[in-house]
Amino acid sequence: MSPKPGLMAELLAEFLGTFVLILFGTGVVAMVVLFPTRNAGELIHGGYTNITLGWGLGVTMGIYVAGKISGAHLNPAVTLSLAVFRGFPWRNVIPYSIAQTAGAFAAAALVYRNYLPAFRQVDPGLERTAGVFTTFPAFPSWPGAGFLDQVIGTALLLLLVFAITDESNSPPGANLTPLMIGLVVVAIGMSFGGMHGYPINPARDFGPRLFIVVAGFRNNGLTDGGYAWLIPIAGPLVGGLVGAAVYDLGIRRFLRNAAK
Repeated sequence: MSPKPGLMAELLAEFLGTFVLILFGTGVVAMVVLFPTRNAGELIHGGYTNITLGWGLGVTMGIYVAGKISGAHLNPAVTLSLAVFRGFPWRNVIPYSIAQTAGAFAAAALVYRNYLPAFRQVDPGLERTAGVFTTFPAFPSWPGAGFLDQVIGTALLLLLVFAITDESNSPPGANLTPLMIGLVVVAIGMSFGGMHGYPINPARDFGPRLFIVVAGFRNNGLTDGGYAWLIPIAGPLVGGLVGAAVYDLGIRRFLRNAAK
């Protein structure tokens, strides 16, 4: 029998899976922002619909990359919820989260380098395009609104991830699980994307935000005196625990009883 992959292999898988996720996610936002449509109804560069589809496909591809080695958490909110509710080792929570954030940082850097001529043409002072990489509140004076939105969105994510991956429920075939989770992200983006850009993932938001600080973007939500960076961290961590608890208390305990 082949030995089980060690922690370093798992961390590399989390890094690469998140890297792929963020490449597609920030890449599709760059396409929409830096190459806007010029014709009504044109879908080549698209708009918000393209963004939601791009992020969902990014999640799907990231899970296919990392799933066999690490379980493809790709999200500290998922890692934390698995530690609380599924026995994931607590000693690995912080290393996984660091690997996920590093993968997101590296992906943002590569997307920026790829689209550098477009950034220089559209926003040479790097004052208006930080949103390509990270998220901001629609109502800055009402931070509780963004926090609630993130709690709801991430609660839905973990509720459905737990449902889709629960062998006691009606899970899809193993090879379809990444697609189903990607579709969950599409649905969350379409339904809960307006208040704070639906990061629903601390690493997805904070890794690219760290990159834009290093790259010199203005109005980055971290070094400009604001607190935009905090909500996409705290909201998803709380929301993930809420969604996981709702599934276990509202569904899983009955499935386990039914199986006896």
